[in-house]
Amino acid sequence: MSAIARTDTSLVGRWWWTIDRWTLAALGAIVAIGAVLTLAASPPVAERLGLDTFHFAKRQFLFLGLAAAIIFSMSFLSPRGVWRAALGCLAAAMALMVLTPFIGPEIKGATRWLLVGPYSVQPSELVKPGFAVVAAWMFAEQRLDGRFPGYGIATGLFFAISALLLMQPDVGMTMVVASVWGVQFFIAGLPLVLVAGIGFGFLIASLGAYFTFGHVQVRVDRFLDPAGGESYQVSRALEAFYNGGWAGRGPGEGRVKEFLPDAHADFIFAVAGEEFGLVLCLIMVALFAFVVLRGFSRVLKSGDVFVLLAVTGLLVQFAVQAIINMASNINLMPPKGMTLPFVSYGGSSTLALAVGMGMVLALTRERPGGRRLR
Repeated sequence: MSAIARTDTSLVGRWWWTIDRWTLAALGAIVAIGAVLTLAASPPVAERLGLDTFHFAKRQFLFLGLAAAIIFSMSFLSPRGVWRAALGCLAAAMALMVLTPFIGPEIKGATRWLLVGPYSVQPSELVKPGFAVVAAWMFAEQRLDGRFPGYGIATGLFFAISALLLMQPDVGMTMVVASVWGVQFFIAGLPLVLVAGIGFGFLIASLGAYFTFGHVQVRVDRFLDPAGGESYQVSRALEAFYNGGWAGRGPGEGRVKEFLPDAHADFIFAVAGEEFGLVLCLIMVALFAFVVLRGFSRVLKSGDVFVLLAVTGLLVQFAVQAIINMASNINLMPPKGMTLPFVSYGGSSTLALAVGMGMVLALTRERPGGRRLR
C-alpha cells in the first residue's frame, strides 16, 4: 500500500499519482543491473590500465546517482518546461560541438570530447534529447499552423547537427539522430513518396560513409568477412555468450573481461552473458522493450501532437541505442562505439539518457486537457 494518499495535494503527492510508476520501476531495474555489471566488468579493465581496482566503478556509481537525480527532477516538468529545458540543452550542446574539433583531444582517431578537470565530456550526447524535443515542437507547430516553417527548421537543425557529428567523426550518433528525425517526420505527416526518398537518401549516405571514413569501412569489412581481418572483440564476445550458456558461470567467474579492452563499456552485454547467462540477457532485453512499449502506450492516449512527437523521438533514440549495442555484441551488425543505456560505463551518455528519460516521464504524466505547451 502506498505511503502517499491519493488526497495528498502536495507537489510530490501529485507527482506520485500522475507519474508512470511502471516505467520508473523498469528504469530503476536497468540502473541496478548496470551497477552490478559495472562491479563485475570494470575492475580487470582498471587494473590493466594501472588504475585503482574500482576506478571505473566509483565513477559510474557517481554517474548513476546523478542520473537518478536528473530523472527524478526532470519528471516534475510541465510540457512547456520540457521544451525550454530541451532548447537550452540543444543550444549549449551545439555550441560545445563547434568548439570540440578545435580544443578537444583526439582519442582513437576521433575528436568528440572536451576535458573538464579529471573528466571528459562528450557534448554530442546532449544533442540527442535536445534535438528530439525541439524538432518535435517544430513539427507540431507546422501541423497546427501551416504557415509556420517547422518542417524546414527541423530539417535544417538535423543537417547542421549531422555536419557537426561527421566532423568529429561520429557516424553512429548521426544514425541515431537521423532515426529520430525520420520517424518524427513520418508521424508528423510526411507523404509516402518523400518517405521513400528519405529512405533512399539514408542508403546513399550509408554508402558514402563507407567510402569516406576509413574506420567505418574497416568495421563493415570485418563484419562481412570475419576471416579476412581482425575482429578480436566481437569474437571474444561471442565466446563469452557461448561459455555463459543459460545460467552463466557465476558472478565474478567470467574471463572475457580480462581480455576485452571495452568490457566495461561497449561490450558489457557480453560480460552479462558470460557471468549471468542468457536469462539475464533476456531480462535486460525485456526491460528495454518494456520501457519503449510502455512509453508508446501512454503517449498514444495524449491528444497533444507535441507530446506525441517528443516522446516518440526520445523513445526511438533510447531503443536504437540499445539495439545497436546489443546487436553488435552478438555480431548482428558491425560494431559501433554505442553504450548500452544505463548499463555501460560512460558519464556523458548516462547523464544524457537520464535527461531524455526524465523528459519521457514528465511528458507521459496524466494531465487532463488538450494542448498544454502554450
